[in-house]
Amino acid sequence: MINILNAKIELKKFLDKYEDKSNLSFNLKVTHTYHVAENSKNIAEKLNLSKEDIELAELIGLLHDIGRFEELKITKELNSIKFDHATYGSKMLFEKGMIRNFVEDSQYDEIIKKAIENHSKLTIEKGLNERELLHSKIIRDADKLDNYRVKQEEKIEAIFPKRVNRKEDMEESLLSDKVYKTVLNRKCVNIYDRITPLDFWVCILAFTFDLNFDVTYNIVKEKDYINILIDRFDYKNKETKNRMENIRNILNKYVDAKIGNSK
Repeated sequence: MINILNAKIELKKFLDKYEDKSNLSFNLKVTHTYHVAENSKNIAEKLNLSKEDIELAELIGLLHDIGRFEELKITKELNSIKFDHATYGSKMLFEKGMIRNFVEDSQYDEIIKKAIENHSKLTIEKGLNERELLHSKIIRDADKLDNYRVKQEEKIEAIFPKRVNRKEDMEESLLSDKVYKTVLNRKCVNIYDRITPLDFWVCILAFTFDLNFDVTYNIVKEKDYINILIDRFDYKNKETKNRMENIRNILNKYVDAKIGNSK
């Protein structure tokens, strides 16, 4: 059995041990965690899953970024190349036995482990069973949905600590050819290909090509995330501005086709 209330209490205990709660990125990740859990629950409900799988999806959402807080403590930044927070979080939970603080029943362990480890990979690993794959897809969609919200609402210096300090850094940035071509090919951006500040921003937009469920695409459309994120900045370079407009058109058409609004 899964006790979501207890899991939330235990997560709060875990978060309370961190001293620097004034850190913008720490608070961003706390808020992100609860939003992802809610997104996971919502997606699972819309998929008409069992009560057990809805609770499991919410639990995975609560735990998916548990490694991020250690990343901030150790490195003082959010950098998925330097620090694999998904693998680290999985080890925290399952090698150190922390998972038992959040759920007593071990029958869900492998599903939770696989979902957490796969939530931030470029693609989901092969060989998962049906339920592991389902929950990996749910957490990936839930996480991406909240990444859109984060990029809409949060301060730039909190989103990209040590990398982007002001809005002008993004507005004056160029978009690298490789990242642009990846979007033209309707693919997600490999994190190792990101060079400029704008590459990091477009990487988030390109998440659109890796969503799994109709409910997720409908939320992206309803929230107008693509237009809002592209319009957050006034791109100073003419070629960059043109590229961003092309990306807008590609992504909006892609979403419309996914939800049956293609023209």
